[in-house]
Amino acid sequence: MQKGLERILSKVQKPARYTGGEYGATMKNKEDVDTRIAFCFPDIYEIGMSHLGLRILYGVLNNIDGVWCERSFAPWSDMEDEMRKNGIKLYGMESGDPLCNFNIVAFTLQYEMCYSAVLNMLDLGGIAVRAEDRGEDAPLVIAGGPCAYNPEPLCDFVDLFSIGEGEEHLPEIVDLYRRFRAEGKTKKEFLIAAAQIPGTYVPSLYEFRYKEDGTIESMTALNDAPEKITKRIIQDLDSVYYPTKMIVPSTEVVHDRVVLEVFRGCIRGCRFCQAGYAYRPVRAKKASTLIEQGIAMCENSGYEEISLASLSTSDYKELPELADGLLDWCEPHKTSLQLPSLRADNFSVELMQRIQKVRKSGLTFAPEAGTVRLRAVINKNLQEEDVLNACKVAFEGGWSNVKLYFMIGLPTERDEDLEGIADIAHNVLHTWRQYAKNKNRGVKITVSASCFVPKPGTPFQWFGQNTREEFRRKALYLREKITAKAVTYNWHEPDTSYLEAVFARGDRRLGKVIEAAWKKGARLDGWGDFFSLETWIDAFRECDVDPDFYALRDRALDEILPWDHISTGVDKRHLIKEWETALSEAVSPDCRVKCTGCGANKLLCGGVCDA
Repeated sequence: MQKGLERILSKVQKPARYTGGEYGATMKNKEDVDTRIAFCFPDIYEIGMSHLGLRILYGVLNNIDGVWCERSFAPWSDMEDEMRKNGIKLYGMESGDPLCNFNIVAFTLQYEMCYSAVLNMLDLGGIAVRAEDRGEDAPLVIAGGPCAYNPEPLCDFVDLFSIGEGEEHLPEIVDLYRRFRAEGKTKKEFLIAAAQIPGTYVPSLYEFRYKEDGTIESMTALNDAPEKITKRIIQDLDSVYYPTKMIVPSTEVVHDRVVLEVFRGCIRGCRFCQAGYAYRPVRAKKASTLIEQGIAMCENSGYEEISLASLSTSDYKELPELADGLLDWCEPHKTSLQLPSLRADNFSVELMQRIQKVRKSGLTFAPEAGTVRLRAVINKNLQEEDVLNACKVAFEGGWSNVKLYFMIGLPTERDEDLEGIADIAHNVLHTWRQYAKNKNRGVKITVSASCFVPKPGTPFQWFGQNTREEFRRKALYLREKITAKAVTYNWHEPDTSYLEAVFARGDRRLGKVIEAAWKKGARLDGWGDFFSLETWIDAFRECDVDPDFYALRDRALDEILPWDHISTGVDKRHLIKEWETALSEAVSPDCRVKCTGCGANKLLCGGVCDA
């Protein structure tokens, strides 16, 4: 531990965020390892320790002999102030050593609003933020996660991106790094060789040219780097590592429970959903594997709650068998089982009644849009009757808390679509009045509206975002239409969504803007305590970059997109077809009804997904 660290912990909120020493953390003897990795989550401890991917990759890397992976999180402002004042560098939680002492510093990019935190963590850890300013002795900086499907805005700062799932890919990168370092090879030699590992993007090996109108003219790969980088996937989830012996956080975190990943991918094909496309094809675990893992995780951690994780848990084929197997253990051990990601059109009240014997929570549904027409546009093949019927059986079963999630600003949206959101909320309330067994308890209906953000790799990547003024008009219009006191209406401020769209569809010319905003004080932009759109607008103006060019502009189908060289495995022709189908206000079948030929199944041995 660095000198002075213990002294400053008494001066900050929640010092347990920074002490390490949790039950289940991996400790190794430095003399027994030749490669040290800092796995960095560019947000605070409570968010990072709730992230399943961190737990998985932490275990994968620490299972490699000679490698020690530690964790590092972005400090809150009070801790950062004390660290800078006392000359204490950001460090790995397990050893307390500064990040600049590690061989590899790896970031997971879950959200575009974390980009300023990446720079801040590098700087606070004693590492030059720009890749070109880091010498041979500096750590290798790598990154992965959902935002890596458009890595361009961070290309000035990251040496190498891991595209797709990392359980097999990261060990391959680490193995090559160890061999080249042992042979005395340079960082450039390593990066050129690493680019040949499938799923690896080395930004310094690619050059972009731009037209006078600001769009991309061409992209050129150098040093025999591949023209297209296709994501990595895990073929067999039953056999891959899963953290049954997990770190138990030393302070309360957001998801303080056992999390069981049921499957990856989604059969539904919602046209706005990046995760639904990026995680294709569908691959599921066996119920027997999940039951064994869930029980082991509870016994090893002491947690009394299990949550099933996927993009649409109720689409899991073996859900009844899984629930029965887990509940046979959970009920006598007073452990609750939670089922998020439910769909109203396959809601099973019998299953929910058994699951919630231990603890009854609210129900959450995501209609996303207020009318049949707009739900067809986004390929959310869900009828209002499905939602009302699900609420009916829930109210009859004693539930009184329902959350409904929607998006505003979706392509082709009209005011009548917003009115449809209010109508659904009022009809859910009417359903409660008709069917609730105990009306004395009251009902709580929450309507939440987020702002649509066009994402790379989706059929909606070509659509521009609404202006912030239009978002606010729509949000206020909807508020006027929701009149019942029993309905709570929450909506997302559009400023962060606007910046999210800028970076989601941005190119590497945004790197100078990110650096300028960070120097002006931007960090932890996902938190309202710190986010300042004015700071970012000043940075755009200083760098002579127009953010509207990235967020608001509709893109032509033949335009070269900044992320065209990064492939999720889904064919671009399929995305164009879905874009056209959306404009015709038609739905496409889900994967179980009919394969739409997206191409992702080609990533699997045998070419058959588990939909």
